[in-house]
Amino acid sequence: MEWQWALVLLIGGLLFLVMIGLPVAFCFIMVDIVGLLLVSGQVGALQFVRSLTSALADFVLVPVPLYILMGEVLLHSELGNDIIDALDKWFGRLPGRLALLCVGLGTLFAAMTGISTATISLMGRIVLPEMEKRGYNNQLSLGTIMGSSSLAVMIPPSALAVLLAAVGQISVGETLMAIIIPGFLMAILFAGYILLRCVLQPSIAPSYVVESTSLRDRFLPSFKYLFPVVFIIFMVIGVILFGIATPAESAATGALGIFIITAIHKRLSWTVVRKSFASTTRLTIQLFLIVAGAAAFSQILTFTGCTEGLIN
Repeated sequence: MEWQWALVLLIGGLLFLVMIGLPVAFCFIMVDIVGLLLVSGQVGALQFVRSLTSALADFVLVPVPLYILMGEVLLHSELGNDIIDALDKWFGRLPGRLALLCVGLGTLFAAMTGISTATISLMGRIVLPEMEKRGYNNQLSLGTIMGSSSLAVMIPPSALAVLLAAVGQISVGETLMAIIIPGFLMAILFAGYILLRCVLQPSIAPSYVVESTSLRDRFLPSFKYLFPVVFIIFMVIGVILFGIATPAESAATGALGIFIITAIHKRLSWTVVRKSFASTTRLTIQLFLIVAGAAAFSQILTFTGCTEGLIN
C-alpha cells in the first residue's frame, strides 16, 4: 500500500469516528489496533502493546492526575463559587464586567489547578447564566469562557504542558517556566480586547446597576478567599522556583495545599473527596488513552512510510 493511501485511510478513519460522536481516546485506540494489524499482523499487535507501555510508563506524567485532582476538589467543594464572588467585587462598573471576570477567573484557576475542565465547569454553571440574564451576546459570553479556560494550558501548573514535555522528551521544569510570561500576556490581551470591543459595541455587553461596596466589603472576602490562592500558587510554582521540589513533587504539594485550604474553609467532606477522585480517575484515563493512542498512531505512520513520504 502506498503511503498516500495509507495516510488517507488512517486520518480519514480517525475523523469519521470522531464525527459520529465517539470519544477521541476511543477513536485513536480503534484506528491504532486496526492499522497495526493490517500493516504488520501479529508483530503489529505486539508493537501496539509496547507503544502503550512506553507512552504511559513515564514518570513525567505523574503530575497530570494531581493537577486534575486540584481542579476537581475546587469544583466539588464549591470553594470556586466563593472565589468568583470575591473577585466580582473588584470589577466595579467596567464595560463587559462579567466577561472581564471570566478572564480573571481563568487566570486565577489556571494558576491553581492547571486544567481547564474545572474552570469551564465553574464558569459555565455560575457566570454563564448571569451573563445570559444580563443580555450578554452569546459569542462574547461563550467565547470568553472557553478562551479564558484555555489559559490553563499556558499558565503553570499546566497538565497539557507536562504531556507535551513527555511526548516531546523535553524538560518539564523548563517548559513550565517558559510558558509563564506568554500565559499572562494572553490574559492581558484577552482583557484588552474585551474592553475595546465593549466600548466600540456596547450592545454585546449591556450595562446594569452595580451595587456599591465599601473597601471593607471588598477586602474581607479577598482576604478569606483570594489570599489563600497565593498559598496554592506558591505550593505549585514557588517550590519549583526556589528549588524545593521537582515538577512532579510540586504537583503533590499543590494538591496537598488545595486539601488544606478546603479543610480550613470547612468544605472538605467524604462526598467531596469521593466525587473529586472519581472525576479525576475518569478524566485521567481519557487523557492517558489519548497520549497512548497518539504514540501508537505515530508508529503506524512510520510503518506505512507516511512519515518519510511527507518529509520528502
